[in-house]
Amino acid sequence: MGNDGGSIPKRRELVKNAARTPTVSELKAIILESLGHAWSHCALSDAPLDMETAVSDASGRLYNYESVLKHLTATDESTDAAPTLTMIRSLRDIVRLKVTHRGEKYICPVSLKQLGPGTRSVYLVPCGHAFAEVVVTEIKEDLCPECSEPFERENVITILPTTEKDIEHLVQRMEDLKSRGLCHSLKKDRSEKMKKKRKGGDISQDDRDKRDPDSITPGNKKVKKDDARISGINNPLAASLTARVLAEQDEKIKQRHLAETGLARH
Repeated sequence: MGNDGGSIPKRRELVKNAARTPTVSELKAIILESLGHAWSHCALSDAPLDMETAVSDASGRLYNYESVLKHLTATDESTDAAPTLTMIRSLRDIVRLKVTHRGEKYICPVSLKQLGPGTRSVYLVPCGHAFAEVVVTEIKEDLCPECSEPFERENVITILPTTEKDIEHLVQRMEDLKSRGLCHSLKKDRSEKMKKKRKGGDISQDDRDKRDPDSITPGNKKVKKDDARISGINNPLAASLTARVLAEQDEKIKQRHLAETGLARH
């Protein structure tokens, strides 16, 4: 009548085992499992991550570009609005990752190591190229090994950081950028500028969007067919995804309006 060999564990033994501190190897296994999920799923929607269109924010988390657009264009009434636990307020708060793939695997173009939970990986801002961390650490010149664009060491972003040192570095970086009026992508933070302008006079959301194609923010309910935000996106794939997401939001708002109108009549 026992669990194994006729022995019956006592309650205090079960409680003691359940409350024990995990070993180092167990903690590593837990972290590796968590990283595996984060490398393969969007941090916003939890949908499978498409590395071809993946983007990252200042914390090093990974997102599907389409999920970010839905988050930024979600209305207050939307039932599928994205979680608020994100640093993304506009497209200026993300950088599109540029990854090298070999077959179904994504690799560092220099070391050829597979990018994922088993390799400490980083990407550079502003270009977005991703590498194994060791490659960027060892290069002497502060030039991207892929595109030769200059970068500063503070703008080397650890992908999905797990150590306190890496996390503190990213937090400090964002504080420094904010003090300089910059976003994660190193573009100017328009939100602060718009706040100052609003103090002097009212500015409509439409006027804001026409001037700034990267300023898509949550709660924007008006989407036009010839939206300047779409025409201002140079990447064809990004523009296509943006147009599709905005069209979906348009349709949802239209259907909701029709439903509310119908209920009001009855």
